[in-house]
Amino acid sequence: MDATPGLIATDIDGTLLHDDRTLSAHTATVLARISARGTPVVLVTGRPIRWLRLVYDQLAEPLPAVCANGAVVYDPVDDQVLRADPLAPELLAEVAQRLRAEVPDVSLAAEIVDSREMRHEAHYPLRWEAGDAATRVVQNPAELLSVPAVKLLARAGEQDPDRFTELISAALAGLAEATHSSNSGLVEISAAGVTKAAGLAWYCHRIGVDAADVLAFGDMPNDVPMLTWAGRAVAVANAHPAVLAIADEVTSTNSTDGVAAYLEKVFGVD
Repeated sequence: MDATPGLIATDIDGTLLHDDRTLSAHTATVLARISARGTPVVLVTGRPIRWLRLVYDQLAEPLPAVCANGAVVYDPVDDQVLRADPLAPELLAEVAQRLRAEVPDVSLAAEIVDSREMRHEAHYPLRWEAGDAATRVVQNPAELLSVPAVKLLARAGEQDPDRFTELISAALAGLAEATHSSNSGLVEISAAGVTKAAGLAWYCHRIGVDAADVLAFGDMPNDVPMLTWAGRAVAVANAHPAVLAIADEVTSTNSTDGVAAYLEKVFGVD
């Protein structure tokens, strides 16, 4: 990529936000100035729609988002889902059957209603979701799989995230996508072909931006498809080894505003 980027795509957690989930005023200012110049800025995240408010409250203006690892494209201005690519109930049932055969003690949760709500089994361990009014337990496992889900979440106690994701990926090969974006042993499952790259590609096509003109930032394995697809891939210094291995460049850490620092060099803003 020799010219000024035509679009900025950035992951949120571990990339744009500090470890305490705050966005620095400096980063918010840099993003606002780039956007004001006419370069689109898009958030590309594993987060559901209902978790974007925390980020939007810290930005000068809400930014379009590719959510749920590419399964949902969201316009926050009109509170409108532009595209959704969920797992259908019959596919969820087959995924769950394979998971339970491979990992008998697996616990499942499903992001539903375009990720505005979550259902979970009684033994699924709630972490960030605890206290969320849009989160509901189901007593009958069949109910969990009865409506389309933009993402299925799988846990099985404490697991090495990379090895657990590999295990589930092998079990679901050809049926669904499995990835992870944390160190807690949570595996995130989407419909086959649904990745951050696919969701971002759809949005870029919609507004007339080529992949070669996209500058993307990320830190975790779920960012790898997007970073591979984009014209320029930048990892933050705290990124997972899989991200560092494929990145074109590395900026400073999320806690030192690495995205903003890189953008300042490219766009000449401060």
